[in-house]
Amino acid sequence: MIFPVILSGGSGTRLWPLSRKQYPKQFISLINDTSLFQETINRLPAKASKPLIICNEEHRFIVAEQLRQIKSKNNGIILEPVGKNTAPAIALAAFYLKNKNIDPTLLVLSADHLIDNNQRFHEAIEIAEKYANQGKLVALGIKPKNPETAYGYIETDNSLNNDFYKIKSFTEKPDLESAEKYIETGGYYWNSGIFIFKASVYLNELEKYEPEIFKYCKNSCLNNSEDLDFVRFDNDEFVKCPSKSVDYAVMEKTNNGIVVPLNTYWSDIGSWNALWESKPKDINNNVNEGDVIVNNVKNSFIYSSNRLIAANGINGLVIVDTQDALLITDKEHSQEIKHIVELIDDKNRIESKNHRKVYRPWGYYDSIDSGVGFQVKRIFVKPYAKLSLQKHKKRDEHWVVIKGTALITCNDKVFSLKANKSTYIPRGSIHRLENSTNQTLEIIEIQTGDYFGEDDIIRLADDYSRN
Repeated sequence: MIFPVILSGGSGTRLWPLSRKQYPKQFISLINDTSLFQETINRLPAKASKPLIICNEEHRFIVAEQLRQIKSKNNGIILEPVGKNTAPAIALAAFYLKNKNIDPTLLVLSADHLIDNNQRFHEAIEIAEKYANQGKLVALGIKPKNPETAYGYIETDNSLNNDFYKIKSFTEKPDLESAEKYIETGGYYWNSGIFIFKASVYLNELEKYEPEIFKYCKNSCLNNSEDLDFVRFDNDEFVKCPSKSVDYAVMEKTNNGIVVPLNTYWSDIGSWNALWESKPKDINNNVNEGDVIVNNVKNSFIYSSNRLIAANGINGLVIVDTQDALLITDKEHSQEIKHIVELIDDKNRIESKNHRKVYRPWGYYDSIDSGVGFQVKRIFVKPYAKLSLQKHKKRDEHWVVIKGTALITCNDKVFSLKANKSTYIPRGSIHRLENSTNQTLEIIEIQTGDYFGEDDIIRLADDYSRN
């Protein structure tokens, strides 16, 4: 049986400001009403087992919630102690399954890719599974449509016409001249990042070519703990592990690597230009989403989340307006957005990490205003959910109930608060906000003080095992 392993990491930089570190692109509905992560789950072959998800600690509740939304079962959500690229992530999954005395054929997928023909995708997996069960390590390759410099390339030996080709070499994001040469020469495929191999075969090759990755991942898996769907490994061992992609660690070194062509449209949605290419366009080659009015605009991507954007006389631009940030860039240079995010990070600005709306396991909050000495949030608590029991050293809080009924703990007092009522939480007091009803609770929180960072939250008890 095919055993899907969904890699759901990501830094959230390439589609900034819509994508952020705390809410990267795989969790956003970019193409239709479901997220890329949910689409990845939905396109799995019917005969595949329930997927094993790999993500970081910060995204674990987003993953769990998005699985719940599409009513998808899973074989566990592995929490990476720290991001170490794809080779160690896959090793964690392989060791985890090996420790359960199974050796499945793994279907390794990224959570943020777009594939438009599921039937051809399933056909390619069937071919790949056949060779994987013979001890091959299979990469699905996309025949290049143009000399794209944003993708990795796999050179193959295509001297014989077959349903697979032996791998000769990997090239990571070549320059334009090289990419044009690859197209002209033939025998090159885009590296889709989709792999199929037996768990034991992968681990054997990993031990042969990257013994340190093998050792530290094995040691990390010896000490794991399971909390509901979440699986945690030994942090101290895993942080010693080298950071390498599966391409460089195993696929370009093994003598058993092959490519099976995937003959369908595929994109990793790695830039605003790539997203523009994947969407329907108007007669002037524009993608306009949200409240947008244009005149004499061509070849552009314009996105508004909450207010009118009016554009006139432009060509080839990306304009993305979110509630707290505006991006304007030439479409052809949209791959360089990560440098903007680095500059924002250098200034310690929150916009590189969080949206104005921040999701939590109990619901979400929307930071609607801030200034010297104050910050205002709208807080939405899901039915029967509660925040951690906590205290703050540097801020006071004033809560006003807008909708629903709040159950409030403040030191030794526990009381209910209905709509249009308010309470005051002094700094240093032990407090908790809870929704004990079946309706969403909405409150306005006004924070006053000198510092409002999330690291001023001292958790004393938490239903979600957060520090």
